[in-house]
Amino acid sequence: MSEAVRSGHQGEERRKKRLLEWQDTEGIVFINPQAQRAYAARAARLSAAYNLEEPDRVPVTINVGSIPAYHYGLDYRTVAYDFERLVKTWERFNQEYAEGLDNFALPQRIFPLKVLDLLEYRLYHWPGHGLPEDSRGYQYAEGEYMKAEEYPAFIQDPSDFWLRTYLPRIFGALEPFRSFRSLTHIIELPMTDFTPLARPDVQAALLSLVKAGKEFGKWLAACRQATEKMIASGFPILRSFMAKAPFDTLGDTLRGTKGILLDLYRRPEMVLQAVERITELTVAEVVQTARNLKAQMVLFPLHKGADGWMNPKQFETFYWPSLKKVVEALVEEGVLVTLFAEGRYDSRLESVNDFPKGAVCWWFDQTDMARAKKILGDRCAIQGNVPTSLLVTGTPEEVKAYCRKVIEACAPGGGFILCPGASSDEARLENLLAMAEAAKEYGAYRKG
Repeated sequence: MSEAVRSGHQGEERRKKRLLEWQDTEGIVFINPQAQRAYAARAARLSAAYNLEEPDRVPVTINVGSIPAYHYGLDYRTVAYDFERLVKTWERFNQEYAEGLDNFALPQRIFPLKVLDLLEYRLYHWPGHGLPEDSRGYQYAEGEYMKAEEYPAFIQDPSDFWLRTYLPRIFGALEPFRSFRSLTHIIELPMTDFTPLARPDVQAALLSLVKAGKEFGKWLAACRQATEKMIASGFPILRSFMAKAPFDTLGDTLRGTKGILLDLYRRPEMVLQAVERITELTVAEVVQTARNLKAQMVLFPLHKGADGWMNPKQFETFYWPSLKKVVEALVEEGVLVTLFAEGRYDSRLESVNDFPKGAVCWWFDQTDMARAKKILGDRCAIQGNVPTSLLVTGTPEEVKAYCRKVIEACAPGGGFILCPGASSDEARLENLLAMAEAAKEYGAYRKG
């Protein structure tokens, strides 16, 4: 047996073990026996879909975004600053509306805005800070946060670049970090290297981090409490975290859209070197994080690999090889990988099917689902594509008709999860509930 085949078998065994542990109800204190049975049914349904098997019916999952706040007369800004109201609102929403779903509304989707205030974050605008106070969420502030001439410094020592250049740029409170010397200068007598710590502005920056950390801890505790209640009520949740494609780290986080587009033509070799460096670090980081968290899934939101953003040759050169390397490391570790393909991926489908069966789930935004099922369905689970525009402007009848069409195209043989193609912050609640009804009416599998 070759090393690659052996590694593939080991990854499959680890992945199935993680999913079985997730389905196991032992050790969970449920509110009643019905909740325990509901938990087991939901976990089994989703696990079967991820494993490309047929469950009792098509699973349905929905990210409701900030809808619970507005449904009960609140807004995004209110619950993002008041964690008690956030948790109570989301708990009420789940009690009233989550019964027909296989997931539940996560308060973790609402980020604690005071943390951003304390650190003077510049990478986003949010309600009351660059956006009107009644805005429903936050907005990325596009920019070049790494200059073109800084490629060599980043490639040589990424951690040093993050600490002394990038963080001071995106956090106003951390601008004093520019005064630090490179950590490679520290010797066995490091007194002179600690000189910046005596500066009042550096001390203020460190204090800002402490305050932000305490605020984040309060939010984390509140969200954890709400999540534990939902688990006890019969809703499983995969232990998971989010990661990025190496090219997106460079293109989104560092160079920005305009910068990276120019780089593809003006300095392609530098782009490849930077992506390779990021890939090395990303592989090590995601594998270690998965181990630390005992994670069952990692979600990758994919941005700049979509159709129309780069041509197929660029995708095969700059985007896919590095992402594939990261995914393969997680697959070997036994972690389920969900790739959220934002935009369209119609021209990519033939190139992205080289994974072991059941190791990857593709979440599509606007991709042709029937074609995706035909090309990927023998190896990868698929989900998504119910348009946000339909959920916002359509009727429940129109939503159910669309869901029926997608179910009929993608459900046969298993490996399909019904869900929106993107976040649904302004969707009509009755349309989201119509998705759950469609899964029950049209998504049942015939056994025997």
